[in-house]
Amino acid sequence: MTIPVVNIIEACRKASDKMANKDTPLILNEWYVAAFKDEVGRELLARKILNKRVVMYRTLDGAPIALEDRCAHRSFPLSKSHLDGDNIICGYHGFKYSCTGDLVEIPSQSKCPHGIGIKTYKLAETGPLVWIWLGDQSLADESKIPHLPWLENPNWACTSGYFFHPGNYVSMHENLMDLTHLTFLHAATIGTPDYASAPYKTELKDGHYKLIREVVPTTLSPVWGQTTGLAGKDTAARIATSEFLSPGLHQVSVKFYDSALDEETRENYKIHTAHILTPETNNTMHYFIVHGRDFALNDEHIERFMHEQLFAAFQEDVEGLGALEAILDDQDEHHFEISVASDSPAVATRIYLKKRAEQEKG
Repeated sequence: MTIPVVNIIEACRKASDKMANKDTPLILNEWYVAAFKDEVGRELLARKILNKRVVMYRTLDGAPIALEDRCAHRSFPLSKSHLDGDNIICGYHGFKYSCTGDLVEIPSQSKCPHGIGIKTYKLAETGPLVWIWLGDQSLADESKIPHLPWLENPNWACTSGYFFHPGNYVSMHENLMDLTHLTFLHAATIGTPDYASAPYKTELKDGHYKLIREVVPTTLSPVWGQTTGLAGKDTAARIATSEFLSPGLHQVSVKFYDSALDEETRENYKIHTAHILTPETNNTMHYFIVHGRDFALNDEHIERFMHEQLFAAFQEDVEGLGALEAILDDQDEHHFEISVASDSPAVATRIYLKKRAEQEKG
């Protein structure tokens, strides 16, 4: 029995309606990374996050502060103002705000009305990251920040970087959830021909989704082969886990080893990559990345080579998904998408993101 094409297309459209896309409202009640720790200092830092303009700085005691980037008087950006101790003085008419957002001085009059100010947002620091909560401040529980112990482990070496991504964070989560694309989008950098067809398994729990792919045996791309000493071996193993941890965080973990050696004596090489997705708007994103390894900890040459190779691959993601975004902007009533078996964790992720957005809106 042949199913009419029109029925297949309609089924695809109904399935897509359950999944988040670029038009799905952003989730506010969640921790997102606002900046790297060393970005926040005594210079005012402006950043737009979840469609909200924020200004960040540190008090004289070193505490990180995040305020609404708008003077309550005439909406001048406070990020274009200056600090006076722990206070901000608006660069337009001199209104002064404390680090708690309270208006404390108006130059043109002797008395300052009480109870007027701007919004403040809770921040939290873990390792090299500064997290922000832009939703209901009473719900900002720091225990809900995803825990990445390797970020602060002295037995791991890390490098980091940032991209401004011209695309939606939902598409990037989907991109990271199924690394089949390594064979094609990253053919010149970190991909290998056998990666897409390698066996995989999935773990789908509400709000926590995994795809584990075992590429064994394989020949590693230079970024992994040259840094682990497995270059040229056709018996290498590459066990990769793609993991959705929160709307703002995805982690890729990979283990490499020589599968021809005995399991008890062979050396394992491990890496983690934190892909940190912080929406600026529905169509743009701050893309923070921290990459860590548990080998060659003091080898500057390997660190530099690995960083250059990996960030060239991440640039391919930004360019590729930027091109995808342009297509999504031009879709019409005939547009539909199909999903295949390896998309199951990505589909589950998108359904979860839409459910969270709808619950918050409701």
